[in-house]
Amino acid sequence: MIPEDRLEQILQRFQYLEAAMAEGDGGDIAKLAKEYSDLRPVAEQISAYRQLLSDLQEAEEMLSDPDMKALAEEEIPMLKAALPAAEQALQLALLPKDEADGRAAILEIRPGTGGDEAALFAGDLYRMYSRYAEMQGWKVEVIEEQATELGGLKELVARINGDGVFARLKYESGVHRVQRVPVTESGGRIHTSAATVAVLPEAEDVDIRIDANDLRIDTMRSSGAGGQHVNTTDSAVRITHLPTGLVVTSSEKSQHRNREIAMQVLKTRLYDLERQRIDGERSADRASQVGSGDRSERIRTYNFPQGRMSDHRINLTLYKLDQIMGGDLDEIIDALISEHQAKQLAEMGQ
Repeated sequence: MIPEDRLEQILQRFQYLEAAMAEGDGGDIAKLAKEYSDLRPVAEQISAYRQLLSDLQEAEEMLSDPDMKALAEEEIPMLKAALPAAEQALQLALLPKDEADGRAAILEIRPGTGGDEAALFAGDLYRMYSRYAEMQGWKVEVIEEQATELGGLKELVARINGDGVFARLKYESGVHRVQRVPVTESGGRIHTSAATVAVLPEAEDVDIRIDANDLRIDTMRSSGAGGQHVNTTDSAVRITHLPTGLVVTSSEKSQHRNREIAMQVLKTRLYDLERQRIDGERSADRASQVGSGDRSERIRTYNFPQGRMSDHRINLTLYKLDQIMGGDLDEIIDALISEHQAKQLAEMGQ
């Protein structure tokens, strides 16, 4: 049973925010609007849950009225049957929210073990996420891309912008393993290779303050396998954050934007480091996550001969690899979110 005083506190805060916004008072309107938007679905679930309890109480009181008893006996089972689903919906609404869920994300993909085949697989993963982003109506902007001669990727950094990007993609961080016959294999033998994916919530200006004295900024000539990188001027920017040793490069074709883009990626990586530090201090919370966020953790295997994808964190196996590589990721992502929520609910009940 959800404590009534907790529900009342939430509703009172929601009503205060509503009044403050209507009067244009209460401080930072943008901040109030964000909190109001976050609380609104919770307040709606509380109201629906309370209404159901009220309807049930009224129906039970009607049992003592001979004229209304038959109607009450018909309504009470239906109301009681609806209660568990309403309570679960409210519990889900009350779960702690990741403040970064609504943000854009920086996607980083790099080949792991496996040489050329790993680089080709890294390219396949990028195409998979690009197609998924297109299905979601998100915008993908490549920040840094280093291609191999065979068409694979040595490195890919991209910004994905849209509604709920990080909330949907954050469980993709980790080592993705592929089992298939490489195009470079003449004997038809199946090889195992890997690529590492990192999904970082994009930092906002208020998240990270960077001292200019902590930066070394170098301008250099763009280079790459071809295409946009051929015959370019000294336009690429490399920023080194001296305290952490983080290095960010941007060689986007819009030359004047390179410093701005590199700074944004640097802020995002520093913000991610801070989030990891805080998560590390919350060992109990970290243990409850679907995967620890450790990018050395093997999270998924793509077996091409069997047409099989296996997510090792939740023991999910799907035999529709072609569709998955084509961007059909919703079933996997929904299952990961559900597992995470189930563990959070279990903790709330302890």
